Amino acid sequence: MDMDTKTFYSKLLGVKVPWYIVDVVLNDGGDRVDVYMDHQQGVKFPCPVCEAFCGVYDHTPEREFRHLNTCQMQTWLHARIPRVQCSAHGVQQITHGIAEGSTGMTFAFEALVVSLERECSLESVGRILGLDWHRCQWVQSRAVERGMKRKPRRIPKNLGIDEKSFAKGHQYETLVYDNDGGTVEYVCDGRDQESLVPYYLQFSEAELASVESVTMDMWDAYIGATKLCVPDAEKKIVFDRFHVTRYVVNAVDKVRKQEHAVLKTQGSEVLKGTKYLWLWNRDNIPASRTREFAALRRLDLKVCRAWAIKEHLCRLWEYISEGWMRRFFRSWYLWAVHSRLRPIKKAAQTLKMHLENIVTYARHRITNALGESLNSKIEKVKRLACGFRNRINYKIAIYFHCGGLDLMPRRQNIAMQVMTA
Repeated sequence: MDMDTKTFYSKLLGVKVPWYIVDVVLNDGGDRVDVYMDHQQGVKFPCPVCEAFCGVYDHTPEREFRHLNTCQMQTWLHARIPRVQCSAHGVQQITHGIAEGSTGMTFAFEALVVSLERECSLESVGRILGLDWHRCQWVQSRAVERGMKRKPRRIPKNLGIDEKSFAKGHQYETLVYDNDGGTVEYVCDGRDQESLVPYYLQFSEAELASVESVTMDMWDAYIGATKLCVPDAEKKIVFDRFHVTRYVVNAVDKVRKQEHAVLKTQGSEVLKGTKYLWLWNRDNIPASRTREFAALRRLDLKVCRAWAIKEHLCRLWEYISEGWMRRFFRSWYLWAVHSRLRPIKKAAQTLKMHLENIVTYARHRITNALGESLNSKIEKVKRLACGFRNRINYKIAIYFHCGGLDLMPRRQNIAMQVMTA
């Protein structure tokens, strides 16, 4: 079927009355195609505020919009956007249906940029599409702003709270997760009580009362903010089992380091290269090292006792009753504090101080495992970006990749009326 160039691009772009293609200019040297559009004379367009059809008042200067490539050539749309004279709202620029706001990109092209940014670094997207880094960052920022406006305002029933380092020097961000939806709900600077409180204050007391659980590590600032704002927080805070176990794991490692230093002075390096054997759970020890580890455990070593105490604590999470968890912990605690291992004793005392919100695990059976998964995803985004220039870009990237937001640009219904009026 024979088809002229204007008709071809009209069908390709979905141009409808009253709009039409005026000219198509192929620039071989510049590897681009310029498509010029105009509208029929004497037509009326809807006011973007009230949708009443009004006559054309004037036009903006010619604007150009980047569109999807025609084969390997960049494609640009050119149009003068009409402004209408509305009796109720004065002179208004119409919603033209080519692009969202003043982006300079068609809906289709901006959607392509967003899709690529989900998979690639901003630098890579820029190289693929011929855009500079700042333009790509701007699109990502717009996408997050768009998604946040569309997102319903609600507080999840099961929250998770964690920290994420932004840069060296103890610079942290506080992250609030939806443990059911698997999304990041809130990101703010710092990890003190004042960082978290503003998140809670945006909700009413009734909404805060609907929260069923809040998982976190044993960080006093997060505990204080949650108890200050969430009704019955004492029964809802659950200290993450992996953070709890980490205290004892770190204590085991301290025992190993201290004992290894002493043994080296005596000419023995029996603990050299065994660090992770003591840190792994029994089931995670590689088959290739099980004999080595069994031989080590037969030795009269302090780290053997520390490891046994750490392994025994894992049984705490098997109980489904808070009462039975308390009984088990009391017996474990007596063993730990009488072990004559200072790091183990100190870890046990720390856990005892926070016992009430450790045993709430029996009621809620929830952990921060999802938060750790999202942390891994955020770390991957950081590596892909080779770090971030400032905290704002870091937050935007977290919301973009982990916020569960509706990021894509969408044509409004009124825009379609403009095209068909």
